[in-house]
Amino acid sequence: MNRPALLILALLCGPSLLPTSAASIHAQTLVRQTVQNRVTQLSPSRTLAVSAVYAGALAFSPDGHWLVTGGGEGLIQWWPVGGQSGRGSSLRQPGAVTALAFSPDGSRLAAISGDGRVRVWDARSRALLLTLNPETYYVTALAFSPGGLMLATAGGDNSAQASAANSVKLWDLGSGRVQGSLRGHGDVVTALAFAPDGRTLASGSRDRTVRLWDVAGRLPLLTLGGTLGSHQDYVSALVFSPDGTTLASGSLDSTARLWTVQDGHLQRELRAEGGPVEAVAFSPDGQHLLTGAQDGRARVWNVEGGAHMATLGQFGDGVKALAFSPDGKTAAAAGGRDRRVLLWSLPASPR
Repeated sequence: MNRPALLILALLCGPSLLPTSAASIHAQTLVRQTVQNRVTQLSPSRTLAVSAVYAGALAFSPDGHWLVTGGGEGLIQWWPVGGQSGRGSSLRQPGAVTALAFSPDGSRLAAISGDGRVRVWDARSRALLLTLNPETYYVTALAFSPGGLMLATAGGDNSAQASAANSVKLWDLGSGRVQGSLRGHGDVVTALAFAPDGRTLASGSRDRTVRLWDVAGRLPLLTLGGTLGSHQDYVSALVFSPDGTTLASGSLDSTARLWTVQDGHLQRELRAEGGPVEAVAFSPDGQHLLTGAQDGRARVWNVEGGAHMATLGQFGDGVKALAFSPDGKTAAAAGGRDRRVLLWSLPASPR
């Protein structure tokens, strides 16, 4: 029997059927790798009907007790995480909610609204604290600094002054005023992420580039070359690893890329043939990356080796937002026109 036939037989019946030889040992290794690398399909453990129109935003509270979702009617809802069912309180703001972010201490919640403004709410009392007007036609991204005192926003503008919208604005949340702007992208900025140390901000753009900025100096980090490298289409999502050494970028070119922050080196490219990647999230331990694609599936990747570990889903529409719970035991995804958020209970992290 030839070796391909032996491999097929071993996959069906087990590697014990292979003869003992150097060639068969190699074949058994291939069989074990095939079994180990088989992609797990996980079914959702919970479904949240979050909107009558559109489910486009979500965020776990830092203490892990709540999942907050945003919908097409401007509705922001609190859902208990864990054994509890039902939902908590809710609030409403003008226009669709397209992004949500908690301050690191969990005291504030920032939301992008369809009316072109960013609203900052008291996460406990649900009182409106600030309304920020970036003076752009729409807001595309936001990110809290790790200290919680600054909020970065980006947006787009259809006016003759559109070039001004290719910048990132840094807001002082004490005064509600702009502290400074970061300029350099050649098109609308579509994604933002602060490094865990708060010194560096990453921005991604429709100009297909990812840039790192010195927040204090308001300047590109020239030691990284300013630009980490070009995707083949819009950069849609960014996230730093928990230790700040790696940056993940998602793009409409159907890939996610992992970059070494210190020198801008491209570690690897992740491609699952799921169409444009619209969301990315690191697990709290930094071992796994979650990507959401236009095919309605979320995928779990091993960061160290780049293996595709599991597929979560599926939605009829693309995955618009993703998050891991702070303890890493739950993943959540928002399904756009599916009007749902799905949650998955994750097994213990395999290496």
